[in-house]
Amino acid sequence: MGTYQLQVEIDQDSGFCFGVVYAIDMAEEILAEVGYLYCLGDIVHNDEEVERLKAKGLRIIDHADLIDLHNEKVLIRAHGEAPDTYRLALQNNITLIDASCPVVLKLQNRIKTSHDSKENILIFGKHGHAEVIGLQGQTNNEAMVFQDIAELDNVELPQQITLYSQTTKSTEKFYAIKNELINRGYEVKANDTICRQVSNRDKDLHTFAVRFNKIIFVSGKKSSNGKVLFEVCRKFNPDTYFVSSVDELKADMFSPGDTVGISGATSTPMWLMEQIKSELEKY
Repeated sequence: MGTYQLQVEIDQDSGFCFGVVYAIDMAEEILAEVGYLYCLGDIVHNDEEVERLKAKGLRIIDHADLIDLHNEKVLIRAHGEAPDTYRLALQNNITLIDASCPVVLKLQNRIKTSHDSKENILIFGKHGHAEVIGLQGQTNNEAMVFQDIAELDNVELPQQITLYSQTTKSTEKFYAIKNELINRGYEVKANDTICRQVSNRDKDLHTFAVRFNKIIFVSGKKSSNGKVLFEVCRKFNPDTYFVSSVDELKADMFSPGDTVGISGATSTPMWLMEQIKSELEKY
């Protein structure tokens, strides 16, 4: 133990959700057999984990690459895909290894049913996020996506609205948006489609955060879930630091004898949090 003698503990409830575990297990199985595998987009929003899998032969491609790809296997990650991706794969004789999260698939089906019923769909989600693109695709891109209620301030909305959410958004914020829309006079059919593995972490994380002098929250910068959970930590423990790798740790974050809790997003690998813990114990 180093001169700071930090007492470090990892939040055992953090780390990969079952959807990410399923996708990575599927990828590793094929990589072990074949030696390479195409993946449509980053398999998980964590650069460290992506680099680990690329070293094993994972080849990250985008939708433009898919147009020119033929007769190959391509993994669909947990975020899911729009119908156009499946149609293109069929045309190009691409075998899709579908690792879409079951929670996301269920949400896609619900949104498609609403769209087929001519409902006016609003999706609370991050613009350009892979999951959200897949959700919009169920509506021929007719659903309106917004990240914050302020985006709707000067928008003329229909009287009747069907509200959905990206699976990794804040439950608290979703219900605040629902209530605000009702207060504005709209008739809202709200569908709480937030993953319970995410929302339960949202509820339980504060009990972990308050136990320590400092919290190191480990997440990829592209992780929507990571941003939500980081804010939960920081709300209950202002001395919370967001890091994506060991290199971002700094000694001046800590004082001698600090207790330090390490937590992470549902896209953060446990091996990375253990690496952070080992580094802190050297201080």
